[in-house]
Amino acid sequence: MVASRAARERKARTQAGPLARVRIDLGAQEQFVYKISCTECVVKNDRPWSAYRPGEDNGFMAAMDRWIFHLREKHPAAEAPCLEFLPAAEQRLHERRQQREARRSAADPD
Repeated sequence: MVASRAARERKARTQAGPLARVRIDLGAQEQFVYKISCTECVVKNDRPWSAYRPGEDNGFMAAMDRWIFHLREKHPAAEAPCLEFLPAAEQRLHERRQQREARRSAADPD
């Protein structure tokens, strides 16, 4: 059984913890776009910090990884269920960086 958008949003909100606001929108290709914002941090024009990145992967794993890194960096004392996945998020970040570097090396063989 496929979870509804509302059920996915509730699950993501629970995992993200009390500092998060979570909203799920539908993207251009009818995919779920996760928007996790911080209730305490603001950026330009007094907008809340958000894990959403235009033009990038904003699926559950990508958005939650960015949220986990935000919590660790800006709110180190915060507790949230998602923090148990910090090692896996770090591994995915390392793999993405390696892939990016490999693509750069292939494009610029010197």
